[in-house]
Amino acid sequence: MLRDAIAPRVFMANEIVNSFLLVYAGLFPIVNPIGCAPIFLGMTQFSTEAQRRVLARGVAINSFFLLFGALFIGSYILEFFGIDLAVMRIAGGLVVTAFAWRLLNADLRPSHQDAETAHGEVESIDAFYPLSMPLTVGPGAISVAVTLGSQRPKGVGLAHLAILGSTAIVSLIAMALTIYLVYSSADAITARLGKAGTAVVTRLSAFIMLCIGIQIIWNGWAHLPHGG
Repeated sequence: MLRDAIAPRVFMANEIVNSFLLVYAGLFPIVNPIGCAPIFLGMTQFSTEAQRRVLARGVAINSFFLLFGALFIGSYILEFFGIDLAVMRIAGGLVVTAFAWRLLNADLRPSHQDAETAHGEVESIDAFYPLSMPLTVGPGAISVAVTLGSQRPKGVGLAHLAILGSTAIVSLIAMALTIYLVYSSADAITARLGKAGTAVVTRLSAFIMLCIGIQIIWNGWAHLPHGG
């Protein structure tokens, strides 16, 4: 009797843990806040620590809502407009590639004019574009979130779905907190790397992002329904 009463609770606990890990572990290597931190650092090099924390908080909040929308309504939006997931990957890959190419060729060396206009540049930095999208939440993360959201369990009750949905939201909150903690501590990375080291890591990260963008385009093209 006791075993029969405990078994459903253990099963539900396992479902909650698995749901959390599925969303968080599935998105973390794609979002990759640690890998994106050097680029965030290079783009906010003229920001103070307080300004960088404000931007990091904005990026974390924007990332949460972007992933939330992709996870819960992304598949419905694509279906409504008749857009194939592969097409979205190609379009998103082009955005990432263009952004990475521009960053790869940007002049990261601070000049006298840069120092004079630093305040204006800091004020003009937008936490949504390009810091939130496509830097942090790119087409890869969105496509993964859409795919995870489309894999809803069938044949279960509304209470079960509500619990799993709440767990997925907790996973997105954990991801947003991770992004905030990593980005807001970017000044510590600056102290360790120095200006030259930060520039090198930023270039390398931009090149890796360029490769990721091309890979996303390639994957999207490979999954297109090539009809004869």
